[in-house]
Amino acid sequence: MRFTERSKIPIVAFFAALLTVPLARVRADDVVPICVYDLTYTLQADLNDAEQTARVWEHCHTVAALQGIVNRAKPQLYIRYVDSAHGKGNIDDYWLNKMTASGEWLDGRPIKSIKSLEELIERFRKEIDGVVLYDPSVAATSNIASTIAGVENLLPIRYDVSKTSVYTRLVVEGPRLPIKRRLIRMNGQPMFTGEGLIPGTKRASTGSAKCDAHLWMKEHYLDTGKCDGAFGAYYLDQYWIDHPRLTVANHHCLTNHDYFISRRAFFFDLHVWDDETPIDDRNQAPGTDVETLKELLLAAYHHGGRERMIHIGGFVPWAHKYTAHGAAGGGHQPVPSEWEYGKVISAYNGYMDADAIGYGAMANASFFAHYPLQDTYPQKWVTREQLTTRGYLTEDGRVDFRGREFVIFYVGDYDCAAWLYQRTADIWDDPRRGEVPLMWCLSPALERRAPMAMDYIRRTAGPNDYFAAADNGAGYCEPGMLQEPRGISGLPSGLDAWADHNRTLYKRWDLSVTGFIIYAHGPELNRKGLDCYASFSPNGIVPQRGPARMLHGNMPILRHDHDVNEGNPHDAARHVVDRIAQRRRESYSPFHWFRNILKSPTWYAETVDRMHELNPNVELLDGPTFFELYRIHLQNEL
Repeated sequence: MRFTERSKIPIVAFFAALLTVPLARVRADDVVPICVYDLTYTLQADLNDAEQTARVWEHCHTVAALQGIVNRAKPQLYIRYVDSAHGKGNIDDYWLNKMTASGEWLDGRPIKSIKSLEELIERFRKEIDGVVLYDPSVAATSNIASTIAGVENLLPIRYDVSKTSVYTRLVVEGPRLPIKRRLIRMNGQPMFTGEGLIPGTKRASTGSAKCDAHLWMKEHYLDTGKCDGAFGAYYLDQYWIDHPRLTVANHHCLTNHDYFISRRAFFFDLHVWDDETPIDDRNQAPGTDVETLKELLLAAYHHGGRERMIHIGGFVPWAHKYTAHGAAGGGHQPVPSEWEYGKVISAYNGYMDADAIGYGAMANASFFAHYPLQDTYPQKWVTREQLTTRGYLTEDGRVDFRGREFVIFYVGDYDCAAWLYQRTADIWDDPRRGEVPLMWCLSPALERRAPMAMDYIRRTAGPNDYFAAADNGAGYCEPGMLQEPRGISGLPSGLDAWADHNRTLYKRWDLSVTGFIIYAHGPELNRKGLDCYASFSPNGIVPQRGPARMLHGNMPILRHDHDVNEGNPHDAARHVVDRIAQRRRESYSPFHWFRNILKSPTWYAETVDRMHELNPNVELLDGPTFFELYRIHLQNEL
């Protein structure tokens, strides 16, 4: 089958139905159709075929960049791409259905399906200024092209003269888009060679074409302030084309680029360890990649990150590069690599929107960014009077344990927009949600790329749904690296910037508990760091290390205990009950925290039933009850 959008089955009936939506309640400026482009044909390609694989990359890259450009000012282009791994159909359809439902944001907005790549370009031709052409022989240039795309409104197109390539279809033929920037020489030879001077600069080459390309971008786009340094993007470069089957097919994550292109972010794909060479650049001196990353981050810090923090989408591409996972070619395990990356970016005020392996693909974030959120999403805290009435406090104000063991589940991990985007349909919409109290831990920073999901979840929450912040607040950083003296970067304290960033987002979502704080490779929070968290998370934090229990001012601190991720609820319940028994033998207080990753309400309900069978004294509490009782216990006992 020839690789083309024309060879797939017709657009699903879903879009035909949307075309009949009435125009009632639509403002005059909202009658312009939403253009929908079906990119799912790229998921049908044979990834054992090199030509088809290259076309997948090219189509996804070009369309995502176009989307980021045209959606910057208003939501115009929507794509169909991300299919559910859990039998829920196409995830992009799921969200568009919700937003076009009666009374919702896009109710009455007409829909126009776009049939071909050329038609798509023609539709938005006036909003793009041409092409940035990148080099297939220097993989890093694909990310540099995404950077330039956002700054200069150019489509990133891979240089490939074959008949079916996007270059041939859009530059040589068809609309004949003009080439405005080149990351490859006119004769088709590499612009970046790892020798002599870095082109267009007075700087000596690093000896790595990969790192030279990143530093060229830094000098021309970060140092000049053309990029917004408060936004970065860590996504796999075109190395994927030669290794497309190392994890799920959509995990090139090109459709994630749109939001960061719309924000004029800087893109990169660099190793974070200094004791080995990366698999994609074995001839560089060890540490060249991470030193390059530090330079990028320092430039970003000085052009937006110092005041606003640096929101970095993406994640260590551990299935493909840099780790000991599978064929990734590194000497370090995946989680330590994640932590080392966190340590480095945190030293420069960076934090992750961690589109991690498995569910890392997302689409349409530049579209969703325009979703109208409420000013606030209030939720209730518990009072001492209520706790007394419910039998949790004695008349003299002490916690009435009566042999009970109090448990809270950290319902995660929702520290990245992509995981929330993909898993709402099967986890949040689980029919058994509400049977047991759950503390849903969502990063409030996800309102930037998935505001419609955050809003939907809060508007449909029930009495047993309570919300706390995911690790480590409004974004995943290593907060000890924000404290002075500041390792790696030597910069002044970032705690004030972190507090300001969190306070704004915690206020909108009415959050007062940070469900988990990952220290990883960074230091623990010191007094100033704890003061920082107390300013926006006054009702509790759960650090990875440190004292088992502590009261900092009036903020209760409970140390992280166990992850419980057994798939079988009976095994999970046994794990919880056994761990509680062990902690009690070691004289811990009867407050127990357990972290779970991407578990459904059905799993929790079945696990709790089994816990009660094994130990009737175990009681799962809602978030406010757990942390308020814990604070009262600390006030009385410490």
